[in-house]
Amino acid sequence: MTMNDEKTYSVADALACVLKHATLRGVEEIALDQALWRTLAEDVRANRDQPPYDVSAMDGFAVRSADLTVGGAALTIVEDIKAGDRPKATLGAGQCARIMTGAALPTGADAVIRVEDTRPLTDTLVEITVPVKPGNDIRRRGDNMRCGDVVLTAGTAITPGVMGLLATVKRARVSVHARPRVAILSSGDELEALDAPLNPHGIPESNSHALTGQVQALGIDPVRLGIAPDKPEVLARYIRQGLDYDVLLVSGGSSVGMHDHVRPTLEALGVVMHFWRVEMKPGFPLAFGTHGSTLVFGLPGNPVSSMVSFEQFVSPTLRRMLGHRSLFRRTLTARLTHSIKHRPGRVEFVRVTLVAGNDGRWNAASTGSQSSGDLTSMARLDGLAIVPADCAGLAAGDAVQIQLLDGGMFQETSGFLADGTA
Repeated sequence: MTMNDEKTYSVADALACVLKHATLRGVEEIALDQALWRTLAEDVRANRDQPPYDVSAMDGFAVRSADLTVGGAALTIVEDIKAGDRPKATLGAGQCARIMTGAALPTGADAVIRVEDTRPLTDTLVEITVPVKPGNDIRRRGDNMRCGDVVLTAGTAITPGVMGLLATVKRARVSVHARPRVAILSSGDELEALDAPLNPHGIPESNSHALTGQVQALGIDPVRLGIAPDKPEVLARYIRQGLDYDVLLVSGGSSVGMHDHVRPTLEALGVVMHFWRVEMKPGFPLAFGTHGSTLVFGLPGNPVSSMVSFEQFVSPTLRRMLGHRSLFRRTLTARLTHSIKHRPGRVEFVRVTLVAGNDGRWNAASTGSQSSGDLTSMARLDGLAIVPADCAGLAAGDAVQIQLLDGGMFQETSGFLADGTA
């Protein structure tokens, strides 16, 4: 691609181009307690039957169902069995054992009665008040897993539940896909660093910090290279440093202004530019290139454009490099509370908040200003309403797809208590 190339890419074509270059970066073995949000690089098999024997699913009494065909029987308690105990008694006619959840069934028992369906008569005698069928409230050996079964497949994201399952099969160390090394560079003489004195005429450099948070949310700790000035020879030194990483994110300087030196500097350093300009709003001047195995994203300088571009292109790329099968944010359908004007030609991502309506459907409302420089909207949003490129506008009440971002993952109330309290 040359500097004069005016071709623009659709969001779909640009995404396909980026993902084509996203490859895994090797495998490493790490401690289980360090594995949260990583992805398995191998299948994991069960190392035993689980449960290892028939166990009680309830606190109650292990019984012979033949003694309780009509209910109302009084049975003699011959043993107390806790989880982890090995039963000693064999139940005979008219006998039962007091048993805890997860405890092994004694020989002769073929059912469990909940303690709520019993009435104590003496310390060693209990009345059973209901009939029971064989197998009642019993978890059979191997119900959860059989020794040798694949319980987790390669590519599984390691969530807290997966960590528990890995511990169950005694995997103190796990093989995971290596994290890509990510560097973040901001560019522009006008930018004021976070630790610099306040300059009333400066522009606070927020992009590298927002991008750092977005990368960290994927389980990767990036390196911030600082702020490169608008001097090609100095910018080139910063970029050379960034090209030593697996992914380089350069914020700002990728547009067409006379001081936008990022693209020509990348090309001069041997970066092959695959596209520049994507049919989306915000985020039109997004650039992407490769330098060997290094992926280079030229992100727009406007803070919102930078963050939205990251979500659409960088996030799925990093997730693929991490070995994930699910690359994209969840979406849901919501009803607009207001109209959206839209000129066909570009996909537009509108920042919105979500509120559940009385009918149980989600309502989506704009966060207000959709300016590419208004970071307050990114701090308030629940997601991005996706307005298709061929759409001529949406009316209040129209259905729209919402791409959920982090703010939409939690809510103030539990959602399942009748009085609405937490």
